[in-house]
Amino acid sequence: MNLGLENKNALVCGSTQGIGKASAMALALEGANVTLLARNEEKLKQVLSELPNKGQKHSYLVADFQKPNELKRILENSNLEFHILVNNTGGPAGGPVFNATLDEFESAFTQHLKCNHVLVQAVVPYMKSQCFGRVINIISTSVKQPLDGLGVSNTIRGAVASWSKTLANELGAHGITVNNVLPGATGTERLSEILKNKSAKTGKSIDEVSDGMKNAVPAKRFARPEEIANAVAFLSSAAASYINGINLPVDGGRTKSL
Repeated sequence: MNLGLENKNALVCGSTQGIGKASAMALALEGANVTLLARNEEKLKQVLSELPNKGQKHSYLVADFQKPNELKRILENSNLEFHILVNNTGGPAGGPVFNATLDEFESAFTQHLKCNHVLVQAVVPYMKSQCFGRVINIISTSVKQPLDGLGVSNTIRGAVASWSKTLANELGAHGITVNNVLPGATGTERLSEILKNKSAKTGKSIDEVSDGMKNAVPAKRFARPEEIANAVAFLSSAAASYINGINLPVDGGRTKSL
């Protein structure tokens, strides 16, 4: 399927590694002009040099999602003519929710909800003017089934999902869709950290922990970042124009709920 993303402008957050980088690559392959956003400028430059380019105009913005006011200032001084926004940032540290500090909740809320909101408020006016917009939030399957040992993440991801559904209801009349992609266990740096932490807590080897997690998935393997990115690319397209306000698990069938 030709997704028809030529002449579409996409802003992809957390795009120097993992699912964010794969999403930027997928959108560029489909012909979109991609603006990368992350806090490490050297990594941004490297990914920028790797983006597929058939005459598109790719660029990057540097911002730290721990500083929403700084992000807002950077956006105010930037070209905000984006048709597609991919909200994505690193997940909170693991641990039981009972042991979480207030600072951990505040930090995660800032990175995942406050900054998502700043970004949406910045780009939606242009989307409305074009009668076309796609907001795609990379969240987690925990919004359907909380994941053991990820207490803060489970809590904040649920808040983002509710925020997203509310936005979908408010913006749908303007040709703007708002959807969430829920990755399962995916071969990224984040998964490597989770495997190491589980190994340290259980005394099992990383291979044993990895095999246990794979066996919980009907597909019996971890996802590749590119597989999550394919869902992002489709939801970004005109072909997905009547898909709005959903949570889409891309998890090989691991989530037990419908």
